[in-house]
Amino acid sequence: MVTNIGRGAAHNKTSSRFGLPEREVDGDWLDEQRLIDGEPPRLKTSVTLLKPKTIISYNKSPDIGFDRSINPFAGCEHGCIYCYARPSHAYHDLSPGLDFESRLFAKPSAAALLRTELAKPNYRAAPIAIGTNTDGYQPAEREWGITRSILEILLETRHPLYLTTKSDRLLRDIDLLAQMADQQLVAVAISITTLDADLARRLEPRAPHPQRRLAAVRALRDAGIPVQVNLSPIIPDITDHEIETLIAAASSAGAHAISSILLRLPHEVAPLFRAWLAEHFPDRAAKVMHIVQETQGGRDYQSDFFTRMKGRGIWADLIRQRVRKACQRHNLITPLAPLRCDLFTPPSPSGQLSLF
Repeated sequence: MVTNIGRGAAHNKTSSRFGLPEREVDGDWLDEQRLIDGEPPRLKTSVTLLKPKTIISYNKSPDIGFDRSINPFAGCEHGCIYCYARPSHAYHDLSPGLDFESRLFAKPSAAALLRTELAKPNYRAAPIAIGTNTDGYQPAEREWGITRSILEILLETRHPLYLTTKSDRLLRDIDLLAQMADQQLVAVAISITTLDADLARRLEPRAPHPQRRLAAVRALRDAGIPVQVNLSPIIPDITDHEIETLIAAASSAGAHAISSILLRLPHEVAPLFRAWLAEHFPDRAAKVMHIVQETQGGRDYQSDFFTRMKGRGIWADLIRQRVRKACQRHNLITPLAPLRCDLFTPPSPSGQLSLF
C-alpha cells in the first residue's frame, strides 16, 4: 500500500504496456515506520531536469484545432485522477499513478530551444498550444518560470498561442498575455470540472479552488484577453449534474465561450479511475462505469478520431444537448475568434535583433 494523502491516484503501479518491472514499497519497512512514527510521511514532489533536443511537438490528429504544442513539464502535480496525459509517464519507466503527480520533469531550456526552432528558415507560424497535455502553470512553474520564458519568446516574435490551464497562476503573466491579446495572438482556456470544493479536492487535489479559477476568468476578461471555460471532463453521475450551473457561473465571470469534453480513459487511466471510484464513490462506481462504457461503444475507452472526446450514444447526445442549450441561454454559442499568424517575425537564433 502506498500512502497518497493529498494526491489523486490510489496506487502507483507501473505500466505493463512496455514490459517494465513491477515496483512495490517494502511492506516490512512500512510496518516498522508506522510503529515508530505512525503513518508514513506524505509523498514529496521531486523535479528532474530534462534536456530535450527540440521543444515543439507536432501532431496530425484531425479532431483538434492545432498541429503543434509545447510541454514545459512532464508529469503534473495537480494530480487530476482523470488526466489523459498520465500514460505518458510510462515512457520514463515510471508509473502513470502517483509517479505522474510526484516525480516531475522540467525543461528549463525550453525558451532557448524555441528560439532556435522559430528561427529556422522553413518554419511557418501556426498556433502553438500549451497546457493541452500537462499544465504549464502547475505549482512547479512558480519556481522554474519556464512557461513565462516561452511566452516572452512568443510575444517577441508575435507568434500565436492557445493556452489551457486549470490554475490562476497564469495571472502572474497577465502583462505578457495582454500584450499578445492586443495583437490577436492569444486565446486562453480555463478548465473547471466542478464548483463543489470537496469534490474538486478529490478529483484534482492540487489544482486551485474552482472559485479562484472563475476569478482568473474575470481578470482575463477585464484585461481584454479572450477566455473560454472548458467543462473538462464531464463525468457521468459525478459532475454532469453541474453542467448548467457551471455554464451560468462561467457566463457571470465573463467567459467569451464554452467548450466541453466527455470523460476519456485511455490506457492506464481507466484502472486508476476505477480505483478512485471504489475509494470515493463505491455506492455508484458500477453505474458510473456503465454509463462511461455506453458512451464508448461498450468499452472503457475508444480512441476513434472525432468521437473520442465527445462519446456516442444516448448519454453522450443528452450531455451535448444540455451543454448547447445552456450556452444558448447565456449567449455563449460563438467560438473565440481565430488567432493571427501573419504577424510572425522570426527571431535571431542568438537573441539579438536584426540590423536589417
